[in-house]
Amino acid sequence: MAKFLQDLLGAKEPLFSASFQKLERATGQTGADVKLIGDITHHAHSVMRKLGLDPSDTTKQELENALNAHADSETLYQKTAYAGLMIDGEVISFNQADIRENAKHPVGQGERTVENLRCELAKEIAHRYTNIAGVDAAVVDQFLQDAGIEPCDHPEHLIKGDQNMPKMPFILSIGDIVTDAFIQLREDKARIDTDPDGSKRLSMEFGSKPPYDHVDVVQAVGNSANASVAFSRLGLGAGLMAFLGDDQPGKDSLQYLASEHVDTATVSIGKNMKSNYHYALRYGADRTILIKYEDYDYTWQEPAEEPDWIYLSMISESAWQLHLDMLRYLHDHPNVKLVFQPGTFHFEWGTEKLAKVYEKSHVIFMNREEAALVTGKPTTSIPDLMKGLHDLGPKVVVITDGPNGSYASDGTKVLEMPNYPDPAPPYDRTGAGDAFASTMTAALALGESLETALKWAPINSMSVVQKLGAQAGLLKKEEINEYLEKAPEDYYPRELK
Repeated sequence: MAKFLQDLLGAKEPLFSASFQKLERATGQTGADVKLIGDITHHAHSVMRKLGLDPSDTTKQELENALNAHADSETLYQKTAYAGLMIDGEVISFNQADIRENAKHPVGQGERTVENLRCELAKEIAHRYTNIAGVDAAVVDQFLQDAGIEPCDHPEHLIKGDQNMPKMPFILSIGDIVTDAFIQLREDKARIDTDPDGSKRLSMEFGSKPPYDHVDVVQAVGNSANASVAFSRLGLGAGLMAFLGDDQPGKDSLQYLASEHVDTATVSIGKNMKSNYHYALRYGADRTILIKYEDYDYTWQEPAEEPDWIYLSMISESAWQLHLDMLRYLHDHPNVKLVFQPGTFHFEWGTEKLAKVYEKSHVIFMNREEAALVTGKPTTSIPDLMKGLHDLGPKVVVITDGPNGSYASDGTKVLEMPNYPDPAPPYDRTGAGDAFASTMTAALALGESLETALKWAPINSMSVVQKLGAQAGLLKKEEINEYLEKAPEDYYPRELK
């Protein structure tokens, strides 16, 4: 990973690598470089996509021409002062001061400057290892000197955004993140048995070595990670507060999230720890997931900027203090709206322990059985379940009911919404609930009505179950609109009497 930073900085080997290894040993932050590289890649690719370029196949000349043509943009380069990419063996700077200087000269004639990028990147390294790692600044300064790098400051290069441009809402998702390995079982080597109480069990011959069909590895999933990717694809600002190990799955997850434009500044990396890794045994379109959560230090990471919304979902039973710190943050930032999609341990903790979380929630999501568990009301009455959840404090309550559709209430009316028809039998149901909840949240954050949010959400759920994993089928806003245009005539919310 340090090689990428070395190339951008133009540092010499072996001096840089030796100095960087010394810095990591001194600070104990073996994953900080991965997060920095993820942020650099995210910001650079975001600019490219706004320029209409595909980061996977854009040539150096195409990129330089596009940057030159938009050198004076007031909005493109707000977060790219330290961003750059290596293309065809050369550093391409996304620092606007460099871009403006390079725009004065024809592409291909003379060496293009990257001086300002290198100044800002050195400054960013110093900032992250001093402030994020919480170490003595002298240790970081010594590293920079040993590596032959000088941070410099150019206030005139700071880019101010266009105040007339509307700011998209930013949603910070909080929860555990995992890597899923989907193992497709052969149906001639496994079977589903039904117990007397109606529950089903996946069975294989004990002590045997049954062959499986294939395995697919899906990175950076989990309720909150799925939501963050959904928010990003729908055009909102998306961040994630999650916890990873410093192993390869953790590094791969960070790189993937960067590619999906998810801000990972509040992702914590546990030194010498493993990342959460789950095994999903797939039988047809259903799956049984073998789960194991690592014991991280669930410490609240103060966001650099106040988010508009916080989205809380599945997280470890070890994370209670983080919930208390989140409540403190919400008290100190009363404009931030909380969305709560409870996970397994939230239900185990019980309603009384989570009373303050429910009270602070603007929106909550759960299924019909979970709503009955939380409220003590019977599953037979949706209005009673809605009232019981509203009594806990949430302004908007959403209850999903599988094939029967979903229900939503703003405290004045209860709406019933059918599912969007599947174009084909579901391929994998993983993540359908996350797609529903995150899409409704995105619509509400964008100022859409409850009725419109209810129409968006089932479409993303329908799309997700057509592909493997929780994120492959997540749609962009314009794709949801396309499905709305061809929706059945009866696809609309009705008030439940």
